[in-house]
Order: sequence, then C-alpha cells, then structure tokens
Amino acid sequence: MTSKTDDLPSDLASALAALRVEREALRAEREARQQAETKAASAQAEAANALAKLSGNEALIAHLELRIETLKRELYGQRSERGARLIDQLELQLEDVVMSATEDELAAAAAAAKTQSVRAFTRKRPVRKPWPDDIERERIVIDPPTACHCCGGSRLSKLGEDANRTLEEIPRRFKLIETVREKFTCRDCGQVSQAPAPFHATPRGFIGPQLLATILFDKYGMQIPLNRQSSRFKCEGIDMPVTTLADQVGHGTFALAPIFELIEKHVFAAERLHGDDTTIRILAKGKCTTGRIWVYVRDDKPFAGTAPPAAVYYASSDRRGEHPQKHLVGYQGILQADCYSGLNPLFDERRKDRPLTPAFCMAHARRGFFELADIEKNARDGGKGKPISPIALEAVKRLDALFEIERGINGKTAAERRAVRQEKSKPLFDELHAWLLRERETLSRSSEVLKPMNYMLSRWDDFARFLDDGRICLTNNAAERALRSVAVGRRNWTFAGSERGAQRCAVMLTMITTCRLNDVDPKAWLADVLARIADLPASHLHELLPWEWKRLLEAKKQATADQRAA
Repeated sequence: MTSKTDDLPSDLASALAALRVEREALRAEREARQQAETKAASAQAEAANALAKLSGNEALIAHLELRIETLKRELYGQRSERGARLIDQLELQLEDVVMSATEDELAAAAAAAKTQSVRAFTRKRPVRKPWPDDIERERIVIDPPTACHCCGGSRLSKLGEDANRTLEEIPRRFKLIETVREKFTCRDCGQVSQAPAPFHATPRGFIGPQLLATILFDKYGMQIPLNRQSSRFKCEGIDMPVTTLADQVGHGTFALAPIFELIEKHVFAAERLHGDDTTIRILAKGKCTTGRIWVYVRDDKPFAGTAPPAAVYYASSDRRGEHPQKHLVGYQGILQADCYSGLNPLFDERRKDRPLTPAFCMAHARRGFFELADIEKNARDGGKGKPISPIALEAVKRLDALFEIERGINGKTAAERRAVRQEKSKPLFDELHAWLLRERETLSRSSEVLKPMNYMLSRWDDFARFLDDGRICLTNNAAERALRSVAVGRRNWTFAGSERGAQRCAVMLTMITTCRLNDVDPKAWLADVLARIADLPASHLHELLPWEWKRLLEAKKQATADQRAA
C-alpha cells in the first residue's frame, strides 16, 4: 500500500500514524500470503499422502495376489494353461507397483516436511525375515559426544544405544590356496617320506570345489552361458577363458556321474512315473538341428508316498520313439504322459517285458477344448477371432469339475483317493463320456471341436484309469514343471554345442532338479559333493544323494545344538 504525494501528512504525529497503518496492512498481507502458502503446502502434502497411500495399497494387493497364486500352484498344481505365465506377470507387476509406491512415499515425505500440520505417510511393509546366523557381521560404533548438547558439561554417563542393521555387499573375493606337502628323508635308510596328495575337484587343484560348484550352478541352474561367466570373471580381475571354464565343467560332470546313476536307479524304481520332453537346438555340422530333452519324474507326494522325489533327464538328437523305449527298457510300472505315438510299443501287450500301464494327461485333453473356449482371449481380440464354441465351453466346465475334486484329495493315500474318485469323479466322468458321444453325432467332419473330442474318446480307457488307481494323477504337470527350466534357458544359451553337450546338460539338470524337489540348495550340495566324492567309498555314495545329504546335515545340526544346550 502506497500513498500519493499530495496525501502525505504535514505533521510528524500524523506521518507516524500513517506509517503504522501501512505497516499493519503489509503485515496482514504477508500473514495472509503465508497462510495461503501453508494451506497450499498442506493440501499438496495431503494429496501426496493420499497418492502414497493408494500406491501402498496397490503394492499390498499385488503382493497378496502373487502370494495367493503361488500358494495355489504349490498346493494344487497348475490350474490353467496360463498359470505359469500368470505368476510371472504378477511378479513383474509387483516390481513395478512397489517401485512406484516407494517413489510416492518419498514424495509424500518431502511434501510433509514443508508443513507442520501434516504427518508423512509411511507404507506398511512385510515383516522382514531374520538374517542368517552365519552371515558375516561388522559392528561400527560412531564416536560418542564428549560434551552435553544442552549445558556443555563433560560428565556423561552411558544410558544405552540405538542400532540399525544394513545389508551390504562385498564384491566377490577370490583366494589362492597353496597346499604344501613337505618331504622328509630318513637318516637310517635314506627313503623319502611325504604326506599323500589331497584330493582336488579338478586335476592339480586348479579350481576349488566351491568355485566349480558356482560355475556349474550358474551354467545349468541359472542358465548363464560360459562366455558370460568368463566376461564377469574378467571384470572381477580373474582371467578365466571360456576354454578353461569348459574344461572344468567337463571335469565336474565326469565326477558327478556316479550320483547320476544312483538317482537314475531311484527314479526307475518308482511305481509310477511322469514323462515328457521338450525341444532343444543342437549344433551339428555347422547348422542347428532340433533335438530333445527327455525327463522322467518320480513324485509320490500326491498319494502320500514316502519315497523322496527325483528327476532324471536324457538328451537326444531327434524325437524318434526308440529313445523313450531305450530309457524305459527295464521299467514296468505306470507311465503318465501325453499321447505320443513313440510310447505305444511300451504299452503293447506283446512286449517282451511286462507292458507299461499308460495314464494320459487330462490337462492335454482339456487344452484342446480350452483353446476353442477361451473367452478372455476372444475379448482381447475384440471378438474378431473365432467364435466361442459352446460345446468346447461345456467340456471345459465338466473337466474343471473333475479338477476341483482332485484338489481336495491331493496328498491323501491311494486308497482314500480311489474311494473319493469312485464316489464323486466316476459319475461325472461317465456322464462326460455319454455327453461327448451324443454331441459328436451332431457335428460335421469339418468341425474344429471334433479333434479334441476324438483325442479323448479314442483313448478313453487310458484316460479313465485314474478312477481305479489312487496313485495316478489327473495331469502330467510334474514332468512339465521339470522341463520349465529348459524352456526358460533356451533363450539364454540358444543351443547346445553338440549332442554330448546336451547330454551333459541332462546330467546336471538331473542333479539340480532333484535337489530342488527335495528343498536342498543345489549350489551348497554341489560344493560339498565335489569336495568329498573322490574320498568316499563306493558303499557310502548313497549318502551324497540330495535327500540323504539333507537328512545327515539336519542330524548334524541337531547334534551340535544339543551339545550347546548341554
């Protein structure tokens, strides 16, 4: 506020009064502006808090959705053809929303710091798991104050302390171990005496068992090719060419061959097996051919079996039926698989050995109907795709009713499973059979739904076998899960260098997958086995099998805990 020159007072008292009025007006204007700024800052802080809260809720929902789907998959197996991809999508979605929630939370804190009336929103995070007991620890104590912050006095007495823990990374460290064997000569006879050379995982002890286990696990467990591992070693100051790494991998797989044979023997001693295969590109004569990785899984948990689960893999340059026939030449139990024609000689009654009992995968049968009844895919395509088949949709609903019954009996004994199936599943399955026969009569030969219908009806007895045998599962998902790592790894290593390379991959996948099926850390198991296998008598090799190794390790830990308690 300003006054015109003509309006200025002529006496000192009037001028002082006018100046006071003007100052009061300026102060009122400044306070009004400050209040407006405060209100605006408070509004911004509240808006930032609301956004942070919304982002936090979205992160929590995404976390719970992922948790629910993961638990469902663990309990009941794959629920649909999109089950595996759904979990991957949820994981990516969770990453994105958590990052966004953290950014919004920091923005809310910065906005709240500009005000005194708004408290910053803090997102509720999942309970953090405790750090491992054997983790390396470092204690850093900040220099305490030497004088009181209030009065400046130096007579301080310790009251307590506040501590926070931060997880930090130490770059991978390498150490060179020099093993010395001193020589001694006898003064009486002149002979030289020396301690025997220790066993090394590789010749001349060039690479230790822990490092060799890391190389093997990264290549076959984490799908990291050797050329990428070599580049990483070089960045860490260690020159490890691909040829050197490949040489060490060869030594490692050769040393583990006896364990592979024991796992193979254990798998084919099962009453029931899951079998499946997937493609793998193999380099041959300057070009890539389409080979196969075969897997056979023993998993008795669905019918309360006590035998530990295991998986054995094989590799071949093609998909001729002679390969599974060779793999299963001595097996005489139940084989759960898809309807691959190469397996038919194994089911032939005229087979020299007792024929295998086929049990076909209901998920494969359902997939043919599902592709014709995928409402969501049709909606995504804007209804421009093929129309939904009402027969296929009805078939999916009827098959889903059978799957729902199976979820309730998973993990029960074979006798209990059979009893429930006879009571609940058999009427539904018989009704499905009659319904398929009726509907097939009404279809033309060009109908697309005729193919999945004939797929089931032509093999109906083999699909229906689960009703009379509680050991049989409704699907072959155990084998499909075992092949998932191969499908994921193909994008990283593109192809196997040779058929022998593919077979080495099969040997290592056998070890790693069997460890995972038994909740054993594959890398820790590999390091311990490579350090001990040469010195262990053949009669004790079974102690290195993943489930035995886990049992002995837990017993050792329990004995150590009991000694400490005593």
